[in-house]
Amino acid sequence: MAKLRLALAQFDFAVGAVAANAAKAGDLIAQARAGGAGLVLFPELTLSGYPPEDLLLRPSFLAACDSELAALASSTSGIAALIGHPHGEGAVYNAASLLRAGRVEVTAHKQALPNYGVFDDKRYFQSGRGTVTATIDGVQVGLLICEDVWQPEPAAQAAAAGAELIVVINASPWDDAKQARREAVLVARARETGCAIAYLNLVGGQDELVYDGASMLVNGDGSIAARAPAFVDALLWAEFDPATHTLHAQNWPVAADASPAATLYAALVRGIRDYIDKNGFPGVLLGLSGGIDSALTLALAVDALGADRVTAVMMPTRYTSQLSLDGARAQAERLGVAYHVIDIERTCASFLSALAPAFAGKAADTTEENLQSRTRGVMLMALSNKHGRLLLSTGNKSEMAVGYATLYGDMCGAYAPLKDVYKTVVYQLARWRNGTGDRGPGTGAQARCLTDTDSLAGPRSPVPGPGSWTIPPEVIERAPSAELRDNQIDQDSLPAYDQLDAILARFIEAEQSQAEITAQGFPVDTVRRVVRLVLQNEFKRRQSAPGPRVTTRAFGRERRYPITSGWH
Repeated sequence: MAKLRLALAQFDFAVGAVAANAAKAGDLIAQARAGGAGLVLFPELTLSGYPPEDLLLRPSFLAACDSELAALASSTSGIAALIGHPHGEGAVYNAASLLRAGRVEVTAHKQALPNYGVFDDKRYFQSGRGTVTATIDGVQVGLLICEDVWQPEPAAQAAAAGAELIVVINASPWDDAKQARREAVLVARARETGCAIAYLNLVGGQDELVYDGASMLVNGDGSIAARAPAFVDALLWAEFDPATHTLHAQNWPVAADASPAATLYAALVRGIRDYIDKNGFPGVLLGLSGGIDSALTLALAVDALGADRVTAVMMPTRYTSQLSLDGARAQAERLGVAYHVIDIERTCASFLSALAPAFAGKAADTTEENLQSRTRGVMLMALSNKHGRLLLSTGNKSEMAVGYATLYGDMCGAYAPLKDVYKTVVYQLARWRNGTGDRGPGTGAQARCLTDTDSLAGPRSPVPGPGSWTIPPEVIERAPSAELRDNQIDQDSLPAYDQLDAILARFIEAEQSQAEITAQGFPVDTVRRVVRLVLQNEFKRRQSAPGPRVTTRAFGRERRYPITSGWH
């Protein structure tokens, strides 16, 4: 029996860039044909990008997708291409069309519409009915779209129709538990049906979402034949043998470091790079305080964009320690970024002098502390306006959860890389980044060290040699502090971060009750206090910058709690 040669286009297709996405797909079809592929696969909603959200409500947008699909079909002489797109046919469907011999041969509609977590498919799409199959180079192939493979019925229908191979095109966003769940689902479908499965996933950052690629090949017996690296753009080649129902990867890149820390770091880097580049900003700036959060954010930004596109600003007051001053300067110089020191002591004093009559009779409290943070916010936004560089907010998930952040102060910024990263994980990532030595930045450990091909090229930071650091060790080891008053540390206001994060993860990700959390040995008063802070600070989170979703329960579109609520 003849074998079917496949090409899986694990690439980024930007939301709304319909013409550019079609042009990229056309180039990849040509490459796949030149490489002898009988079938090339593209991700879910390739032409529109994913998720297009309310763009799908615009008839002109749907018409543009239809027009580019028809034009793209004309380029499919000598090859079949399965491409995702929105399909208006009375209702709107999430569709995958098989293009062959210059025309749209058949169109499959997504049957299972996810409407949980970050997904809102039922707002836009009608459910499809029945699984579509097609014969390609003598092989019967079932055509599924993302969530279809998470349910048993669509794959079972494909097998009942005689499918030997199931291809699944996806736009499945990454989180720190997603890959294990995907593999379990694919193994189950393969074992249930006896069909091999080629699973292709989108890669790239889109607002709060990051797509990892991590495409897979699964044999008909449920064994994993190949895993593509995460956060790598690549045209992946494979061969399906219908005699054995097996798939064989051909020269797939292999991750130099596929550890959880490496993958998470790569997700954050990809989120920053794509947010900045897709929105057309020349670079970023951030407040570099000498603390761990801003130090990690600086490393991420340089790894994502290159040192020449990053500016760091230190804004000391009388409370800023010499350790902070030295650590910030040392890191800025080591990474080669533009660095400014703007003393805000006199500016804060000016504000306090102006406010003195209105503050008369009131003792000093957190108001004066927050004024320092807000002064920094004013300075950073002025620099952002003047230089056209987007301001990164450096706060982490632990702080955002309990409101340990200042509105219009350290919360200023248009993108927050650590928004979904707990403080304890910030430390883990910082130590991991320092441990990469001369292997390159986070995306390098995950991607750039894989191969020398152009698809993996990108900006590199000036990485220190073996045994040295990217984030100053003293910044990692010091007690965390906002430095807004004398001898201040975070634990003056919060539980220890290992305890705080453990409680937060149980309350936020696991949705456990206070009673369930305290039953696991956490102090009752501490749990009650943490939960109260989380619920009270929804108003702050509603005003926070977007940031990459990397856990199973991120603040924002996935976790929608009311601001005004009597539930405690």
